[in-house]
Amino acid sequence: MPMHMFQQLIDTLKANPRKIVFTEGTDPRILEASARLLSGTWLTPVLVGKESEIMAAAEEQGFNIRGAIIMDPETYPRMDEMVQIMVELRKGKMSPEECRATLMKSNYFGTMLVKMGEADCLLGGATYSTADTVRPALQLVKTKPGNKIVSSCFILVRETVGGNEVLAMGDCAINIKPSEDELVEIATEVARCARIFGIEPKVAMLSYSTKGSGKGEDVDKMRAATEKIKATNPDFAVDGEIQFDAAVSPKVGQLKFPGSPVAGYANTFIFPDINAGNIGYKIAQRLGNFDAYGPILLGLNAPINDLSRGCNALEVYSMAIITAALK
Repeated sequence: MPMHMFQQLIDTLKANPRKIVFTEGTDPRILEASARLLSGTWLTPVLVGKESEIMAAAEEQGFNIRGAIIMDPETYPRMDEMVQIMVELRKGKMSPEECRATLMKSNYFGTMLVKMGEADCLLGGATYSTADTVRPALQLVKTKPGNKIVSSCFILVRETVGGNEVLAMGDCAINIKPSEDELVEIATEVARCARIFGIEPKVAMLSYSTKGSGKGEDVDKMRAATEKIKATNPDFAVDGEIQFDAAVSPKVGQLKFPGSPVAGYANTFIFPDINAGNIGYKIAQRLGNFDAYGPILLGLNAPINDLSRGCNALEVYSMAIITAALK
């Protein structure tokens, strides 16, 4: 991500320093990113794992992690309290013994550290799946009041002569075939996330149809979702259903959708399903030379994000800053 965009997020953190849990405390990429974060004072890494193993791994790789907080589930002093809170959160689905055993897993332990206020946010998944990050978050941190789902967005950035072009796209990673109401929630959350990255959202509800030019269930779904969003008087511009060319080309947009505040000028794109979303953002990334940041998880009570298992230390560092700035 261009430096000035990161500087904006770092300035947010400097005004309100935070702590971020890394669930894979011995991973070399996590340690390298942590060492880099520790050169500032605005985001403190909380590394989950055995202290001796984490310190040995850092020393072996040559990373200075002095100042990091290390938390080991096996020696955590508030474990009895944590077990009790988890039993209550799971509402009879797990016994105290089952909760204690589950909390030995770093993804559950790390999520409970956020739930109990020991840290502000969490970044996991360098060595495990998205589901293993999302499941504990849904069970323990839960969705925000009024939200029924967790969704996601990618922020795409491309350097241009006059500055940066920044776009938001969702949901490209979590919800396979969202319903009308889920699309309303996704669009609202993605627009909110876009603002954190300096985008004044103009939201296009994408389809293979523009304003009734095509027919079908998916067209009806996008049109109905758009009407539902407009009925809530959102604080952002939204239009749909709309084809991608009409969303981004002023000439095509105003011809196909005259008078729309979004047609031709969209910067925030909501896809009808995960197929379109995943393919769409990857086309932008690979053929449009955009850098893609995400998936950024939306709709949870606390910022919890997932890393790609193929990530490098720079991506860990970038996603840590993004995650912490979302709070």
